[in-house]
Amino acid sequence: MAQGRGGSTIYDVASRAQVSISTVSRVLSSPEQVAEVTRKRVMSAIEELGFVPKAEAVARARKGTQRIGVLAPFFTYPSFVQRLRGIATALADSTFELVIYNVDTAARRDGYFASLPISQRLDGLIIMALPFDHSVVRRLDESGLETVLIEYRNGPFSSIEIDDEAGGQMAAEYLLERGHRRCAFVGDSDVPRYAVSTSDVRLRGFRNALARAGVDLPEEYVSLARHGLEHAYQGALQMLRRPNPPSAIFAYSDTQAMGALKAARHVGMAVPGDLAVIGFDDVDVADYIGLTTVRQPLDESGRIAAELLLSRLADPNRPTQHIYLPLHIVQRETA
Repeated sequence: MAQGRGGSTIYDVASRAQVSISTVSRVLSSPEQVAEVTRKRVMSAIEELGFVPKAEAVARARKGTQRIGVLAPFFTYPSFVQRLRGIATALADSTFELVIYNVDTAARRDGYFASLPISQRLDGLIIMALPFDHSVVRRLDESGLETVLIEYRNGPFSSIEIDDEAGGQMAAEYLLERGHRRCAFVGDSDVPRYAVSTSDVRLRGFRNALARAGVDLPEEYVSLARHGLEHAYQGALQMLRRPNPPSAIFAYSDTQAMGALKAARHVGMAVPGDLAVIGFDDVDVADYIGLTTVRQPLDESGRIAAELLLSRLADPNRPTQHIYLPLHIVQRETA
């Protein structure tokens, strides 16, 4: 029978939460399948009773599970794939196995935050671009699960970040220096609430830098839609068909910049002669297509996050670190 550190069992948890034992088991194994209200009630009972499942108690008694978890949304985005590559590279020569948890709904995110510190056998956790509240901070901290964050800062955890507003400013200044005054933006409109949104921050930096130069960014030059090449293509196409189209487009991501390039080809505009296009991220394909972009160190962010986590696992008293990685423009053929 699974017992907590105070002798509590799964039966005690079920009784305290007024649910069945099978419901408690589902909260621990498949939390996204349990209604939020019920899940929260079970998690409150677990925390109040100090319950730890037997398998996890045994794992903690050992010197480690040799597993590092990565919790991430947008798993198929090229930028996230490159970050994961950096993490995998850092762990390649270690004894740790990499376990990836894909977050595609708010329920799944909340479920992982509820169950990972308690039921999953992990030595450490890297969280990418996922916001969470003080209850999650407390749960992670009290569980002793070493945690490092990417693209987010919260609680007593080390973090790896970039200055997204400065990135937008860089893009604007780059285009202004080349004489562009009709500048447009292609970004995201529907970032789900379970993930960190940076499109609006990059837009703010872009808009403010243009304003300081006396250049307006009219609403008809701002296209916000679902993330993806096709949606960016449609948004850019609409702008480029205007009687007075923009002479430059800054895209929130390299993927969306590729959509803008496709739109330019569709209307017969030469790049960069008629239209300059600049992206953000510098994913692998950007170099192959000659895309000018704001480079963020994607592989490096993953590698550093993993190295910070390994350092904390080796020495839990190591100070928390908040690292900002530099951005810079990579000039290629499109702008």
